Amino acid sequence: MATIQDIGLSAAINIMGAVVFLVAFAFLRLQPINDRVYFPKWYLKGARESPSHGGTFVRKFVNLDMRSYLKFLSWVPAALKMPEDELISHAGLDSAVYLRIYLVGLKIFAPISVLAFIVLVPVNWTNDTLQFSKLEHSNVDKLSISNIPVGSKRFIAHLAMAYVFTFWTCYVLLREYEVVAKMRLRFLSSEKRRPDQFTVLVRNIPPDPDESISELVEHFFLVNHPGHYLTHQVVYNANKLAKLVKEKAKMHNWLDYYQLRFERNASKRPTTKTGFLGCFGTKVDAIEYYTSEIERIESEEAEEREKIVKDPKSIVPAAFVSFRSRWGAAVCAQTQQTSNPTVWLTEWAPEPRDVYWDNLSIPFVSLTVRRLIIAVAFFFLNFFYVFPIAFVQSLANLEGIEKAAPFLKPLIEEHTIKSFIQGFLPGIALKIFLILLPSILMFMSKVEGLTSISSLERRSASKYYIFIFFNVFLASIIAGSALEQLKSYIHQSANEIPRTIGEAIPMKATFFITYTMVDGWAGVAGEILRLKPLVIFHLKNFFLVKTEKDREEAMDPGSIGFDSSEPQIQLYFLLGLVYAAVTPFLLPFVLIFFGFAYVVYRHQIINVYNQEYESAAAFWPSVHGRIITALIVSQLLLLGLLSTKGAGQSTPVLLVLPVVTFYFHKYCNNRYKPTFVKCPLQEAMKKDTLERAREPGFDLKGYLMNAYIHPVFKGDGDDDKFSVVDQPEAEQVLVATKRQSRRNTPVPSKYNGSESPSLPEIVNDQRL
Repeated sequence: MATIQDIGLSAAINIMGAVVFLVAFAFLRLQPINDRVYFPKWYLKGARESPSHGGTFVRKFVNLDMRSYLKFLSWVPAALKMPEDELISHAGLDSAVYLRIYLVGLKIFAPISVLAFIVLVPVNWTNDTLQFSKLEHSNVDKLSISNIPVGSKRFIAHLAMAYVFTFWTCYVLLREYEVVAKMRLRFLSSEKRRPDQFTVLVRNIPPDPDESISELVEHFFLVNHPGHYLTHQVVYNANKLAKLVKEKAKMHNWLDYYQLRFERNASKRPTTKTGFLGCFGTKVDAIEYYTSEIERIESEEAEEREKIVKDPKSIVPAAFVSFRSRWGAAVCAQTQQTSNPTVWLTEWAPEPRDVYWDNLSIPFVSLTVRRLIIAVAFFFLNFFYVFPIAFVQSLANLEGIEKAAPFLKPLIEEHTIKSFIQGFLPGIALKIFLILLPSILMFMSKVEGLTSISSLERRSASKYYIFIFFNVFLASIIAGSALEQLKSYIHQSANEIPRTIGEAIPMKATFFITYTMVDGWAGVAGEILRLKPLVIFHLKNFFLVKTEKDREEAMDPGSIGFDSSEPQIQLYFLLGLVYAAVTPFLLPFVLIFFGFAYVVYRHQIINVYNQEYESAAAFWPSVHGRIITALIVSQLLLLGLLSTKGAGQSTPVLLVLPVVTFYFHKYCNNRYKPTFVKCPLQEAMKKDTLERAREPGFDLKGYLMNAYIHPVFKGDGDDDKFSVVDQPEAEQVLVATKRQSRRNTPVPSKYNGSESPSLPEIVNDQRL
């Protein structure tokens, strides 16, 4: 069990690590050779040029201006100086609202920390219960509720503070929900024209023996949305083609590498082996081998393109349908299309760069089965992760280590090593065990079949939060308490075990303090250093880069990574709220995390991250809900804890809090959540009217025609560009339908059998 000395050593190690990371960052960011690593966002915006273009040879790589090193902390005020409105314009609403999560943490825990230290710490400290207890404890635990005797009237202070903490947290959350909802509405009303504002995704289109998917979609929407339907784009199963394009790009990288090697040493032709990773198989000329591989892939690519265009089976029962107005799209996206609620399912289309194309080809009927399989797999993942968590907790229990490895006892008993093991090792071990988890959870979310990157990240974030709650929080508390108090459990009756657990839970704050310092202090400082992108950029720059375009592609700005970062923030909300009334000593560590992380991530969002999509803060209801969950958990745990401390009469008083908090959450969702899931028709009509008045001749059909073409069918550099033709919109020409029975679709088709109105032309004109 960690003592004050152990926590002090851990704090010293983590603060030293954080300082090393920050000093290294302050030095590396000033070097011209690293400029694209630490300021990639400005390069992508075209607002920054490489400082290596001019000056002497040395100045191209090293900053020789000594005065700039004196201002090595100038990035901090620079990160805080940009106003929020400018930040939204620069980085998007998602990024700006993400930063507000850290601000919410500061707003909640700053007053709570002050109150807890003024009221609860003296109440807890001025007792000697643990001194005469059989429980294993440290000086830190004397600051917790465990140090108050059974049945003491001092618990009134904890009850009162629980009410104060609850009402203050709810007040902050209510104000923040209102602010973010207004920010979202203002952002949507002021946002420029985007294809997703006019488009819905239609899935589970029923088959028809007489018409193709494209004709069926056109007929359905001409009949059921007359005057509003504009155009559509069917969805092709281009997953195999996408793999070929990706493989060809990989081969090009290897070819560039070997050509660059040959240019540097023309006396020797580079060679490689044809087997796995170039380490096995026959040795061949590398340039000739990769040239032939690229030609082979291009041939397969051309065949696959032709197959997709001509084979009706390549079209999946889904389509992106665009309308003449935002109002028409809003009506379609938010209504049921037929009396059968299982077909013609409509939802708002993700913006084109947010579409996760691989999952659009998954049959809709298989989604339920996939989600069931993933739910079972996620359950077992949670279950089996208990074992490494128990191992992490055993590291904090020196008796367990000494029993498992008696020969280590003389070494472990050394004061410095003992403090290192108890104060630092458990936190870093837990961090290591969680490294691969976000990738596993993202893979599971992809298997579920979600169709946008934003929804994938939100689903992965939900899984990660559940995992953290059960494995990192509950499992650490239960396993850690059991290991530390094992001697007490053995020598007492079964009736006393719940009381022992209740007294031991507050003592696990020391483990979470060490984890907060490892993950929330040193981890955040390591984030700003960007060591992995730095190494990868310089490796690419040395081995692959030949042109300025290659250098731009070598940059890896990355993104916030909502799927992993947001649940980690929620862990600190959970720890802070749970231990606020139980072990207030943890609160300053959580508060430092929120303040430090806010500055660091503000800098990263301004200078580094390039968000893959813009959901207009659609994730905020989830953030709000998880903080509410943490608040209710803190109330229930305090309720159970007081019941083990002989304060059962407080149960009716405390039971009010979870009920009030739950209904507060319902009120917030009823009041504000519709803003995040629906588009008000009044706002849509207002924006349509203004746009028509300003641009009466705009060719919306030309703008939307190719917006939702699969990226592999687009030409180089066209991923985020949409053609806009300045000519009057063409009238729809009606021709006879192929359908034998015309009861449901009396309006004939205008394409007369064409599988898709736009894809063949695009494939022919824009081959990669």
